[in-house]
Amino acid sequence: MHRNPQQQRAERALDVLSFVLADVRYGLGPYGIVYLIGVHGWTESGIALAFSFGSVAGLVSQAPIGAMVDRVRAKRALAAGALLLVAATCLSVLLAPGFWPVAAAGVAGALANSTLGTTVAAISLGVVGPERFAPRAARNEAYFHAGSAAVNLAVLALAPFFGIAVVFWLLAGAAGLSLVAVLAIPANAIDHSVARGLGPGAALPVERTPLLPSLVASPGILAFAGCGALFHMANASMLALVMQRAAQSDPENAVVLAAAAMIVAQAAMIATAMLAGVRANAWGRRPFFLAAFAALALRGVLYTLSDQPGWTIAVQLLDGVGVGVFGALFPVIIADLTRGSGHFNATQGAVGTVHAIGGLAGGPISAACVVWAGYDAAFLALAGIAAFGGVAFRLSMPETGPATVGPQADLAE
Repeated sequence: MHRNPQQQRAERALDVLSFVLADVRYGLGPYGIVYLIGVHGWTESGIALAFSFGSVAGLVSQAPIGAMVDRVRAKRALAAGALLLVAATCLSVLLAPGFWPVAAAGVAGALANSTLGTTVAAISLGVVGPERFAPRAARNEAYFHAGSAAVNLAVLALAPFFGIAVVFWLLAGAAGLSLVAVLAIPANAIDHSVARGLGPGAALPVERTPLLPSLVASPGILAFAGCGALFHMANASMLALVMQRAAQSDPENAVVLAAAAMIVAQAAMIATAMLAGVRANAWGRRPFFLAAFAALALRGVLYTLSDQPGWTIAVQLLDGVGVGVFGALFPVIIADLTRGSGHFNATQGAVGTVHAIGGLAGGPISAACVVWAGYDAAFLALAGIAAFGGVAFRLSMPETGPATVGPQADLAE
């Protein structure tokens, strides 16, 4: 398919944006926790309470933010505003590290982060169209993970010399570069009808089914939401369990192990996203997601065999398979199932909320297993959830690739 110069410029800007956006969307992450505990003497319970406000805000806001992105044509301005907000909220932690300022920064950052993820997906779809969206979304994800790995390497290299506060300056620089990349996307390269799941230049139908009834009536969306929730239930707390076990057995090397595990996983995510981008249209979406569930179940089992650092890092490669697939193809599945509906971004938010609830539920489940039966039992329980999710996906989720998706998809029916 021929791309005009504006599309080419927009895609180059999306490459840059996806890479530098990793630091901004990642925010302070665990480094913020280290900073608040090490520099300002916060307790773990105080941090958990302060950050809980942002977690709740991010959870409940995803669908409304998606609906807003569907309706707003000034998507570049929306992304730019979210970038500035993320940077401002994280820098406010440096300037005002009190409980309520940190809690407020967490809420604002969660809202901005949700806006950024949804808006970048919408802009990408609006630039390349549904036929080229799978490779474009996977390319975004590959660059995102490459940027995330670069951030972790930069922190490891610079923190010994400049302290953990270097994270704040890395974030400020990334926000500035992200803003330049957003503004480099030509405004008229984005088809805003396509960006919300309609055809090129299409107007909204006069009579549209509201989002919630559409979701409930869509078997594909329900299956993807439910199975994805099981995946995140099994996946979200697995690395945390590994790090907790390592901190108990070898506390001096736990931080280095955590950094190495995250970098290795990012490398696997890049490779997985690139493969998905090249082959998702030819092979279909389902094989990749089935591989993601299988990799997660196997990972849980393998963690029970040894707690040696080398083994742990090697097994962590499987994390890159599962997360790489979901990161690269999540918006693609949603685009497949909402084509012609105008609900693409709102549905991203609604399904993302269900997936996030699954991830939150995994924490208490794994913690209870550790208390009652130990770490191996917890890993096996999470592996069982992943295996069940894979079977459910195989039985309930239809293939949504180009050969099976017509001009009017699930939500448009």
